[in-house]
Amino acid sequence: MGVQINQLSEVSAGSGGQQVPIYDPSQGDTRKISLTTLLAWLQSVLTIGRLEPVTQYAAPAATGFSIPILDDDKDVHLILMPTGVFLDGEIVLPSPANARDKQIVTVNCTQIVTNVVVDGNGALAVTGAPITFAAANEFFTMCYDLPSSTWYRIG
Repeated sequence: MGVQINQLSEVSAGSGGQQVPIYDPSQGDTRKISLTTLLAWLQSVLTIGRLEPVTQYAAPAATGFSIPILDDDKDVHLILMPTGVFLDGEIVLPSPANARDKQIVTVNCTQIVTNVVVDGNGALAVTGAPITFAAANEFFTMCYDLPSSTWYRIG
């Protein structure tokens, strides 16, 4: 009969070369894996913390522009660089079918856009979205709430 885990000595600190037992069903037995190898595997299969946002660029050249945000579940930072001061513009958020709970969209605008529409793209509501970029270099941040199918302004 082998050694039971509660019979092993305990270490006070971990290091990458230390090994832990794992059961390998493809081999039908217990094997060892280093903490470094285990960490690399865990990082490849788990999303821990918030990932960096995808940066999206747009440079509309005329008033009445419509810029769709990448329609998937990634956080997005849109850098909007209109070629001049415009009267009208629209930002289209990811659709509820593709958005994820707590998804973040941040928009920076380098020019004045007098009338701004933030389109929820099928969401039940968009709450607190700006209606203008009254000065150059203004920004806003929206967060999607899946249970209410609503985009909320959080910054």
